This record gives sequence, C-alpha cells and structure tokens, in this order.
Amino acid sequence: MNYRMTIYVLGLLMVFEGLFMGVPALTAAVYHENQLWLFLAIALFCIVAGLLISFKKPANKTIYAREGFVIVALSWILLSFFGALPFFLSGCIPRIEDALFETVSGFTTTGASILRDLDSLPRCMIMWRSFTHWIGGMGVLVFIMAIMPISGGANMHIMKAESPGPSVSKLVPRVRTTAMLLYIIYIVMTLIEFIMLWCGEMTFFDAINIAFATAGTGGFSVSNSGMSLYSAYSQIVITVFMILFGVNFSCYFLLLHGKIKDALKNTELITYLMLITGAVVFISVDVRHLFSSAGEAVRHVAFTVGSLISSTGFSTADFNLWPAFSKTLLVILMFIGACAGSTGGGIKVSRILILGKSMRNELRTLIHPRQVRKVKIDGQQIQPETVRTVHAYLFCYILIYIGSILILSLDGLDLTTNFTAVVATLNNIGPGLSQVGPTECFAVFSPLSKYVLIFDMLAGRLEIFPMILLFSPLTWKK
Repeated sequence: MNYRMTIYVLGLLMVFEGLFMGVPALTAAVYHENQLWLFLAIALFCIVAGLLISFKKPANKTIYAREGFVIVALSWILLSFFGALPFFLSGCIPRIEDALFETVSGFTTTGASILRDLDSLPRCMIMWRSFTHWIGGMGVLVFIMAIMPISGGANMHIMKAESPGPSVSKLVPRVRTTAMLLYIIYIVMTLIEFIMLWCGEMTFFDAINIAFATAGTGGFSVSNSGMSLYSAYSQIVITVFMILFGVNFSCYFLLLHGKIKDALKNTELITYLMLITGAVVFISVDVRHLFSSAGEAVRHVAFTVGSLISSTGFSTADFNLWPAFSKTLLVILMFIGACAGSTGGGIKVSRILILGKSMRNELRTLIHPRQVRKVKIDGQQIQPETVRTVHAYLFCYILIYIGSILILSLDGLDLTTNFTAVVATLNNIGPGLSQVGPTECFAVFSPLSKYVLIFDMLAGRLEIFPMILLFSPLTWKK
C-alpha cells in the first residue's frame, strides 16, 4: 500500500472541496444570507489543510488497483464528512447523523432526504445540496483528473474504482483526456438543460438547481412541492434529460465523432430504452383511471419511470398510491437502474445483460457439455474476469441487501418501508414506498439505521468493492 500517495490525493481532494464551497458561498452573498461566513471558513480550512497535506508530491507515485479502491472509498467518506459541516454547524440539520445522511445522499446522487421542510432552508443550503449532486454525478476524482494529473498512467485504477459499471474503457488513449471529454459532455448537457428550463417558467435559481440535480441523477428538490410545482413543459424537459443522463456517455462520444450507427446499435442502450418504453406503456394502462386524461397519465408515468430507472428520484405524482402491479414494475426498474458509464445508479443494464447471457450459456452447457460458449455483447467477447466480477458483485450486493434489511427491521417499521428503503439507497434512487415514499422522508429511522443506509449509499455509488475492501486486512499491508 502506497500510503503517502494515498494521503497526497486526499489532500488534493480537500483543496477541491474547499473550492466547491465557493458556489454556495456565492449564493449566500447574492441572497445576503448569514451562512456566507460559515461556508468561507470551512472552505478556507479545507484548502489550507489540503495544501499542507499535498504540498510535497511523493517520490513514489505508483497507484495500483488496491490503492485506487482505497483512495476512492476514503475520498468519498472525507468529502461527505466536510460536506456535512455546513448543515451541522449552521443548525439547519442539528444532528450529525442526519447531516451526514443528507450530504452522503447528495454526493452519491441518491436524493433520499431526512428534511421535512425544504422551504425553511436558506438558499445557499439548497444550492449546496443540489451542487453535491452535480459533483458526485460524474465523480469528484474524475473531475480532479480532468484538471490536473495525479499519477500518470495509474489514473486508470482510480477511474475504474469510481466510475459506474462492470468495466471501464478509455475513450481516447490518455486517461486524463478521457476524463476531460466526459466532463465537457457533462457540462454541456447540464447547460443545455438549464437554458431550456430557464426559458420556461422557472426562475434562474430553480433552473440551475434542477439542472444540477438532473445531471447527477440525484433528485433533491428545491421546495416542498417537488416537481409538481412546475409546468408540463418543464416536466417533459426534465423527463428527457433524466433519461439522457442515464445513457452511457461513450454513446455521446461516438455521436460527436459521427459514429451514429455504432452509438445507436449499442445493445445496452437499446435494452435501456425498451425497458423504459415497455414500463411506460404497461403502467399508463394500469393507472389511467387515476388521471383526468390519457395524455396526463402518460406524462406522469414517463416522468416517474425515467426518474426511477435513471435513479434520479424526482416525482410529479405520489406513485405510492398506484396499484400493486405498477409499484412492482417500478421497484424492478429501481433494481435494474441505468446504463454503465452514466451518472445513474442501480445494478446497471449491462450487468443484467451479462448475467442473462451467462445464465443462457450455462443452461446450454448442461445440455451440450463439450461446447465452449463465450459471453458476447455487440459482437465483442466479454472477458472472463469481467463475468467473474459481475457474479461477485451480485453476491456482495445480495449480502449487503439482506444485512441492511435485518438491521433496519430492529426499528419496528413495516417490511415495505425497510425493503424499499434499502432499494432506494443501495441503488441510489431516493424515494421508496410506504413510509419512505415520494411524499415522505427518511427521518423515521433510528441513528443506527441511518448509518447503515449511509453505508448503502456509498457502497451503491462506488459499486460496492471499494467500501468492502476498506475492511479487509490485506488491503492495508505494505
């Protein structure tokens, strides 16, 4: 374990977190809010402490897979701790576990909240919540790599540990250039959505917050009214962009380079769009009687389906009141999630495809034992180690899921609440059903349960392995 390099990167992270806090500080200055000095003080501390830690670059800059996992896991824990300080020290969220829950939910783009009254929050705090979504959407370490080199070619180990999906490939030969391209696409898409929302009936403040939350597929709302406050135009724009941010960003890279056929013939993309279309059709038929017209039903259902499969978590209707068939389909979409290489959460469509093809090959092998079949997607063979990693991921996922539900059950809440609370946090969705539905919050849980859900949110965003490896003694050996 290269401890000095790990500490060096954590120092860089603290510097950037201090700089990130300039956004809510500017908001506080514009709206003349007292929290300005608090944000500036925390930002100054982070920057000074980070510079002191990372002042001298280590002679040994080597980062292998082990260091990559540890750096990513510790970075997100550190990011969340200092990110929670404005909420806690300002008194907006007086309990530390609640402040951590809210901040982790923001950075992991989960969108689950313990706040019951958003309208009472200062605007700088609303901005900080939304901005944490945008920071966490593409990954904070990917952002740092896009701006400055960390360790040359070894950057790939960090990118693999932080980026969602069963495998990560470079868009171009250099990892730093790949990170820059990803963030350019991310920023441009965010700006386009912001302009479209601002050109509608939204205020500048609402438009920028909703754009941040949609881009990161987070789902923190600006007010108690949620998305039902806005017009049909705004809801349609948000629906489209929630689905777009759930697409693998490599598809956009191919489109920009004129490789339209390669982008549109992507099996994962086609499956993702088919799942959305099928869910919208079936659920619209099932809930038609709850709305005044078929058009209204389709609009609200499309918004909900796009929100949950992309793991954004916005809502225009209380789907907790929908029929059991519709709610079951929505929970299934929560598990599946968005595409790999997107800002969305969930198991990922690519993993579902790999698991399905792997199962089919196993069944065929039982019938014809001598045949050797390989898992292929889009005509390309999936490496055996990738298939093995997907199987290990699913097993760890199930273990964490079962353990989390067991601990949450100690609170005495109903099974639907516990079951969907873990679905919503481990898959970075946001709302669940019953007492954690779209009109409720997660304040009902005990401190112990909240810490379990905090772990689930981090594990879900970081694809489980980085968080698990923190507890392995082998990880820390030199």
